[in-house]
Amino acid sequence: MPQAILFTDWDGTVTLQDSNDMLTDNLGMGHPARMFLNDKLIEGTLNFRDAFYDMLASVSDNGHSLDKCIGYLLEHVQLDPGFKETVVWCHENDIPVVVVSSGMDRVIRALLKNLIEDEKLQNSIQIYSNSVETDGDEWRIIYKDHSSFGHDKHQSIEHATAKAGDVPSGKRFYCGDGVSDVSAARSCDLLFAKSGKDLVNICRRDNINYIEFNSFQDILAQIKKVVST
Repeated sequence: MPQAILFTDWDGTVTLQDSNDMLTDNLGMGHPARMFLNDKLIEGTLNFRDAFYDMLASVSDNGHSLDKCIGYLLEHVQLDPGFKETVVWCHENDIPVVVVSSGMDRVIRALLKNLIEDEKLQNSIQIYSNSVETDGDEWRIIYKDHSSFGHDKHQSIEHATAKAGDVPSGKRFYCGDGVSDVSAARSCDLLFAKSGKDLVNICRRDNINYIEFNSFQDILAQIKKVVST
């Protein structure tokens, strides 16, 4: 039986830059257009599934292949300085680390391989995400389910928890930063919301309990305290 289980968003949480925002801003519709859609997401007048699809489609429609996009991200995306240390500690203490992402599997795996060289550590991280379909240089995100988020993170968390076995009460952790993390935020015992990001504002608005963090070093310190009790 695991001591606990750590779920985390990927883009902007594990990584310092959100790869999807980076692609949209620099290779797709551009920052102003993305922020227009993002404001509607926060207001609740547009669902994440449709907005996110349009953002990513704009990158492909501008003629940028998936391979080119991945190459661009490998050059520009950095890992949170405390994530690798957190994964190592969790691995040593029988705590599964599960990435639950609205991003695309091929992109996440390429970045993970680039950012964490240790293959054993790479393989210890479970990934639940959307996929991607390519046709020549054209590509489109393929959503994991039919929810308004495209990937209902709550369902993935429940599946991963059942797979892990009997996780002690109060020891399911989730780390996130944005709108797509809302369903996950209500699914775990302790929520870590990244400072200065949309999830903090949503939690305040909807009275969701959370701990604010700046890096995974903050998260690891808190997890150690909880696990030791």
